[in-house]
Amino acid sequence: MSKPLKPIPKFANEAEERAFWESPENDSAEYVDWSKAKLVTFSKLRPSTETISLRMPEDVLNTIRSHARKLDVPYQSLIKFWCAEKVSELARPTRKSLRGRK
Repeated sequence: MSKPLKPIPKFANEAEERAFWESPENDSAEYVDWSKAKLVTFSKLRPSTETISLRMPEDVLNTIRSHARKLDVPYQSLIKFWCAEKVSELARPTRKSLRGRK
């Protein structure tokens, strides 16, 4: 038989709650029955991004900027879109690879 769970205290604010859960004296297993926990996904969260520095030939960058102006979008957004599009394309199985599986 498992021992009864402690009641979770009421907190005045988020900082107080954070300090409580971060404290080594407070083990969440004493307050929460983790065997009943369910895995959830937060689909509306924005994906994290990382800043990079990319060296590119000037003529290529000028062509991208020109094309972005025609589409009325920032050139960096266009580069990100094209990269994401290519990654998605590469992640899809090709017809040849599908034919090889039997």
